[in-house]
Amino acid sequence: MPPRTSRTTFDRLRTPRGFPGFLKAASVCVLTAGLLSPLSPAVAADPADTTATEAPGTPAAAAADHCGGRCSDILPPGQNGNATLAQILLNQAFGTQPAHAEDQLGPYAKLATGYPSLTNDTVNTFFNDASFGVPADQIASTVRPAGRGDVTIVRDKKTGVPHITGTTRYGTEFGAGYAAAQDRLWLMDVFRHVGRGRLTSFAGGAPANQGLEQQFWRNAPYTEADLQAQIDHAVAANGERGRQALADVHAYIDGINAYIDASDRGRYFPGEYVLTGHKDSLTNAGTIEHFKPTDLVALASVIGALFGSGGGGEVNNALSLLAAQEKYGVAEGTEVWESFRQRDDPEAVLTVRDGSFPYASRPEEPRGRALPDAGSVVPEPLVFDRTGSAATARAGNAAKEAARAAAGSARRGMSNALVVSGEHTASGHPIAVFGPQTGYFAPQLLMLQEIQGPGLSARGASFAGLSMYVELGRGQDYAWSATTSGQDVIDTYAVELCQDDHHYLYRGVCTPMEKVEQKNAWKPTVADGTAAGSYTMRAWRTKYGPVESRATVGGKKVAYTTLRSSFLHEVDSIIGFQMLNDPGYLTGPDAFQSAARHINYTFNWFYADSEHTAYYNSGDNPVRAAGVDAEFPVWAAPEFEWRDWDPATNDARYTPASAHPHSRDQDYYVSWNNKVAADYTAASWGNGSVHRGDLLDDRVRELVAEGGVTRAALVKAMADAGLADLRAEGVVPKLLKVIDSAPVTDPAAAAAVDRLRAWVTSGAKRAETSAGSRKYAHADAIRVLDAWWPLLVRAEFQPGLGSGLYTAFTRNLPVDEAPSAAHGPTGAHAGSAFQYGWWSHVDKDIRAVLGEPVRGPLARAYCGGGDLAACRDVLLGTLKEAAAKTAAQVYPGDEHCSAGDQWCADSIVHRTLGGIRHAGIGWQNRPTYQQVVEFTSRR
Repeated sequence: MPPRTSRTTFDRLRTPRGFPGFLKAASVCVLTAGLLSPLSPAVAADPADTTATEAPGTPAAAAADHCGGRCSDILPPGQNGNATLAQILLNQAFGTQPAHAEDQLGPYAKLATGYPSLTNDTVNTFFNDASFGVPADQIASTVRPAGRGDVTIVRDKKTGVPHITGTTRYGTEFGAGYAAAQDRLWLMDVFRHVGRGRLTSFAGGAPANQGLEQQFWRNAPYTEADLQAQIDHAVAANGERGRQALADVHAYIDGINAYIDASDRGRYFPGEYVLTGHKDSLTNAGTIEHFKPTDLVALASVIGALFGSGGGGEVNNALSLLAAQEKYGVAEGTEVWESFRQRDDPEAVLTVRDGSFPYASRPEEPRGRALPDAGSVVPEPLVFDRTGSAATARAGNAAKEAARAAAGSARRGMSNALVVSGEHTASGHPIAVFGPQTGYFAPQLLMLQEIQGPGLSARGASFAGLSMYVELGRGQDYAWSATTSGQDVIDTYAVELCQDDHHYLYRGVCTPMEKVEQKNAWKPTVADGTAAGSYTMRAWRTKYGPVESRATVGGKKVAYTTLRSSFLHEVDSIIGFQMLNDPGYLTGPDAFQSAARHINYTFNWFYADSEHTAYYNSGDNPVRAAGVDAEFPVWAAPEFEWRDWDPATNDARYTPASAHPHSRDQDYYVSWNNKVAADYTAASWGNGSVHRGDLLDDRVRELVAEGGVTRAALVKAMADAGLADLRAEGVVPKLLKVIDSAPVTDPAAAAAVDRLRAWVTSGAKRAETSAGSRKYAHADAIRVLDAWWPLLVRAEFQPGLGSGLYTAFTRNLPVDEAPSAAHGPTGAHAGSAFQYGWWSHVDKDIRAVLGEPVRGPLARAYCGGGDLAACRDVLLGTLKEAAAKTAAQVYPGDEHCSAGDQWCADSIVHRTLGGIRHAGIGWQNRPTYQQVVEFTSRR
């Protein structure tokens, strides 16, 4: 069955990203002929529709700002994510960048080497000033979109961020839509097609595009009627706020479409439309489709699936449990499985350290389990009627990878937060350094804006195409952010088949499955030369969700389906975001927690104002029937369904707010997708004794103990953790303890031990020798550990577990996620690292061998069968093997790096989702969008 964890989803997307052959033939001709305007779309003006000026203008009256100049943010590579054809060709040929396309990339990258000397006065060397408004001498342009008198879009000189100010609610949201299209029109168009499963027809039939649309459509095979029904439901269920949200959406879309029309007339629309065959560069023939409200639902379904839906993977869990029981017997096998699963590990770092919040706990007497018969599980096919390039082996492999990714339980986690209460800061005011780690793309998935209008006052980041409200940012006297929490809101049901493979028993009645199809066809374009092809995606939906796989259970034929609480509810969260942007509603931590309760995505939400901090865990957590174990498939029968579940709307009874982890004014909060609270189970594996959350917790706890925490100190703690190798800091010292139990006589092994010890003693960082050196200090030690870790994990555990169970467990949880690990969950050059791996398992096993106390131990000893001398032999043997590997073997090279280039192998590369490329930057494990906030007063 598919592994629970997949690499970065959008790494595989292929839109215009490299046209060397095309450039040789066409770029000079196009550029010299001047067929398209070279203006940046963000500042280009259609005289008939807008009033624009490049000269400084009179700033609009700024909203009340209680940050006192102590709010900062950063979002690389840059604000401008649109480029004309001329700009794309110049970038591809000569590396030139459109204005504001990468001016935040340099400051972001430089923090990795500049943080040791950081002070409060130099924070904005590495961040933007996130104060409200734009000083008069910093105004780069002022636009009245579509000539409207009720809204202006002011952009600042330094970053080009839009500051939208409206005198009416409609005008404000119209301006937000217009600004979004100025900065991200092409990306928004890509996303709405991904969400509808129509990417290949829009952007080309490259196998990567095929895999991407298959992955998302498999989990959300919505019809147009489904998309509209979600809008209708959200409006009807939320009274005046629901009606206001719908009005905001319509105004926002009107703004997007106004920009589409203006850019089409002015011929400054994104050049990708020409390269993908939607527009003609000579005649301007062709159409850029207007947006409509259901497009935003499709967009939201992509974002929710990527970042806010914890759970799934129950079939994988069942397969590894069965493997454990086959090896050890039912009772012992179950305990071995539970010890590796670590549902509620007592040594795990917690975000909320007080209280207990039981959820998805292990039932004492499980009921309704529907475990598959051995060898019977078959993934459900999605793609049919392949023609042309869709029938190639590469296309088939892309489909298999998409199926594996869709079935996994571990969603992109990333994101971190460090929040310290005023009791422990130098100023007496809370300080927060937080943000989402959403990957690195060009253009970025998020975009910055300030929005000021009736009932709206905020600055921050939003996903492109969903920026009618700021989703993560600051208000007048408060700031908020989120990390992925990953609690389980997705369950797998076994529906018994009847009549044929497409009928199932629903509450005793043989019921036909619903067939939903999406037909796609493509032909070669300049951007994607993939030969013509086509296929049909076909999903079978039941009352219990789409079919994921088929099997037999006790000899009965079943279909395994996946049901998530946010299915058919992708837009419900709009109300919570509306509240967060409303200064009249958001008046303190209680109102913040209330707003977060209206968000049905699985997130950790953090808050800070000048006096208080707060936390709330969001998500529609279904109330399961007594005895149902969320870890495994369950029979589709009324007694095992979610309580009060209505299959027509996918509504159910959800756990009350009091049952969600929540807190106010804890001395400090940290989150790096670690365990949220005691007894609160996350869907993904790996929340144990060693977690990357420890890298933050150790540093912040020390700062709080010392007292007098400053903005600079908290940023330094984040940046220092962001360069740390979790394995080296958290596990290697214990490995060396085993090795040190006797003298090391082998010279090669001794040299490797000395290198590792020196690196750990110096701080275990993957840090450059100096800014720009592109060489790591302790490079040999880093190379040795990168080679050693997968070898030692296999040698430590496989002999005891056996190859079958070991392999099954690695499908639940990969053994490694180093920055350079292209084989790992997030892939190479992705920045985020050390989220998924066997660090806790190694740690607990090694401590047991050493005779040290272990809370929540593994059910058995593995390293050397529990014998210290034998374990030492395993470690030394694998260490010597690792030390002998050359840099070229450890870092084999790829399209970005030559073999053996360690720094480059770790480096962050912004994946191109459009035509503009950026150079790689040094590795940091930190949020993509990040805020540093300290409010000095309140309203």
